[in-house]
Amino acid sequence: MPLRFSLSSLIVLCSFTAILAHNNEDPTIKTMEDFSGYPIHESHSHLSSLSVDAQSLQKQIDELSSFSDTPAPSVTRVLYTEKDVLARRFIKNLMGLSGLSVREDAVGNIFGLWEGSNPELSAVATGSHIDAIPYSGKYDGVVGVLGAIEAINVLTRSGFKPKRSLEVIMFTSEEPTRFGISCLGSRLMAGSETLAEALKTTVDGQNISFLDASQSAGYTKDHNDISSVFLKKGSYSAFVELHIEQGPLLEEEGIPIGIVTAIAAPASIKVEFQGNGGHAGAVLMPNRNDAGLAAAELALAVERHVLESGSIDTVGTVGILELHPGAINSIPSKSHLEIDTRDIDEERRNIVIEKIHQSAISIARKRRVTLSEFKIVNQDPPALSEKSILDAMVASSKELNLTHKLMISRAYHDSLFMAR
Repeated sequence: MPLRFSLSSLIVLCSFTAILAHNNEDPTIKTMEDFSGYPIHESHSHLSSLSVDAQSLQKQIDELSSFSDTPAPSVTRVLYTEKDVLARRFIKNLMGLSGLSVREDAVGNIFGLWEGSNPELSAVATGSHIDAIPYSGKYDGVVGVLGAIEAINVLTRSGFKPKRSLEVIMFTSEEPTRFGISCLGSRLMAGSETLAEALKTTVDGQNISFLDASQSAGYTKDHNDISSVFLKKGSYSAFVELHIEQGPLLEEEGIPIGIVTAIAAPASIKVEFQGNGGHAGAVLMPNRNDAGLAAAELALAVERHVLESGSIDTVGTVGILELHPGAINSIPSKSHLEIDTRDIDEERRNIVIEKIHQSAISIARKRRVTLSEFKIVNQDPPALSEKSILDAMVASSKELNLTHKLMISRAYHDSLFMAR
């Protein structure tokens, strides 16, 4: 059976309340009793309400945001840098203060375990990431990590004792900032042998290898360590991720909770054109082999093919476009593009990718340049949320009188790979 997962936009505790409530019983107490395996109201008369310490949580979010390579209010925290290492130390300390058993794997995925009374059962996990692209905000995946730790604290204060173990995960490198690979930690946990092999030769923009960077942060010792990150299927019985929406829909509609039913299928493409450089004044227009114009034309073709798909769920972005040598009076001799395209329908997205490829070939021929690279970096399938977890989050939202919206996540997250 595939791993059950879901991703909620605002409230991680949705996964713990209102499951299997009956008649006039308190649904929170009933859920906790079902999960822990003993009658809480008899054994723990001191049971407190499930109340989040919002002030403490906000303070932790603010403190974590100070580990940044850019000034506030922005946050820049790139994989294996000094600020990233300090932020990891902060997270491990909080996990320890919450009574969790802390461990790290070979690439720096961090795990905080609350062992249940029946540890042989597969655990329930929750978490997200804390790395941040340049000049981002302080919430992003952070609420899914610090929120998860606070959820553990809430349950501890209430007197709850789990039958299944609960595990908080801080995933390594959800962002592709440094090595161009998104969800690096969760992809490896899901057993990507292709990625494990590729990382042996992967370098960043400063030509620093992944292995050297990882070792500098105290992780991977050699090539063989990477595959030790792989987890067996069934390691977790369920996974829930809390994350900000990263879009305008909930805010525009005034709805606090988004319950994600599916995560769109992402694909990333790298393209390079090689032309001939020359002086901007000396080479006449009919004689040019302009790699920059080829890139510009392909960028417009990406937009055209996406719009022609017939679905609002198909999106495409040229997020990187670089020209060489990059001088105002020099005809570009080389261009580099990185394209992101996504859809909830994998086949429709793949059709768009093929159309982009055919356009690149045609543009190169027409403009008398060489298509030197067309590389599909990743081409991931979509993921669907498990119905039982969706039902639990819907019931939780109703119980807490919070309006909610069932929605697709067009941004992808570590949940996409935990679903595998």
